[in-house]
Amino acid sequence: LGALAGFAAQGTPAYLGAAALLALVVGLTRIALAQLRAGVLAYIMSDAVVRGFVTGATLLIMLSQLPGALGVEGGSRGVIPEALSAATRPGAWEGAALVLAVMTVVLTLGARRVHPLIPGVLVSALIGLLFSLSTGYTGITVGAVPAGLPRWSLSLPWAALPQLLVPGVVIALIGFSEAASIARMYAAADRSAWDPNREFLSQGVANVVAGLSSGFPVGGSFGRSGVIRLAGGRTPAAGAVAGLIVLAFLPFMKVLASLPMAVLSAVVIAAVVPDLARASLLLRFWRMSRSQALVAWTTFALTLILAPHVEQAILVGILLALGVHLWRELEVPVRSWTEGDVVHLAPHGVLWFASAPGIESAFEGLLASAHGARRIVIHLGGLGRIDLTGALVLKEVLEEARAAGLEAELVEVPPHAHRILVSALGWSPPQS
Repeated sequence: LGALAGFAAQGTPAYLGAAALLALVVGLTRIALAQLRAGVLAYIMSDAVVRGFVTGATLLIMLSQLPGALGVEGGSRGVIPEALSAATRPGAWEGAALVLAVMTVVLTLGARRVHPLIPGVLVSALIGLLFSLSTGYTGITVGAVPAGLPRWSLSLPWAALPQLLVPGVVIALIGFSEAASIARMYAAADRSAWDPNREFLSQGVANVVAGLSSGFPVGGSFGRSGVIRLAGGRTPAAGAVAGLIVLAFLPFMKVLASLPMAVLSAVVIAAVVPDLARASLLLRFWRMSRSQALVAWTTFALTLILAPHVEQAILVGILLALGVHLWRELEVPVRSWTEGDVVHLAPHGVLWFASAPGIESAFEGLLASAHGARRIVIHLGGLGRIDLTGALVLKEVLEEARAAGLEAELVEVPPHAHRILVSALGWSPPQS
């Protein structure tokens, strides 16, 4: 919506054509990322970011469906204000809608407990539809739904491509984060493998099809993923079956016109209830790691505050998680001890350009206090990584020690550091 704002008046052919072109840009970008094996981008979201977002999105989805479940006409003030307005005006509630919503939640959740093959969602929809038709229900209904297949065309406003290229790439990257967080969570719950490159490819193809069929950019939805899982879907076949059923039902879409919106709202609420029940992990984060709790709770809060732009909350969460990680890696703890006239130095952590000055300061302080030392041994076994700056600092430490008349050597050099130390120090690995 932000990318198309100001391009043309909403609803005009130019606006709709630009939306389709934007979907095509998003799709081709994601296909290109899949071919470049860039799915690793999905893993820049830490568990704290994923859990904070999922919990916030779950609560947001439930709140967005509350007016519909109560039979209250929604407005355009935003999800949370509309939910609060509906919840605090019991006089505006539609009694029949509330009964239908409660019935749908009970049937949807209860059917799975009785037997996995009982289609609680379908039964609820049929009951709601029959009730509406038989009683002349006057509450909010689905209303007329256009039937028929979409128009396939390449007649898009190609002149707008330069204007939509950058927004399309941003949507392709940031928008993927929501789908990735959903997929990672469900893959972990099912103990199944998930390939982010295939996810990029499939979502890219979906967006290309959307662009060629007069659609707009599409992606994974937490609400719809929850519904299909509630119905028992666990494999890609579930999505294929759902798609084929939608296509087969297109000629009969007018049947849904009388379906009460309360039923659909309750189906979505029932779908995300199990995920909200797992929100207790956010509380446990505080006991496990204060810094990760900060990341999780910030992502959770921003998901609610920034709605509907939830991708911005994910982006801030990712940046905050990276910032916390970098802050923790700024210092390299250095343990030291003396054995006779030999002083031992054992840094622990990651030796990179931001943390390298720490080991140099520790060495200088040790050199000033170790008056009777004749030899310094630096143990590198506790270092997870050494970059070029870190290697050059080690070189300076060794040179300063030798200039002070001390023997100096490196021991326990991890295999991953051999190449950089050979290049920067001229160090020779010990012969086995």
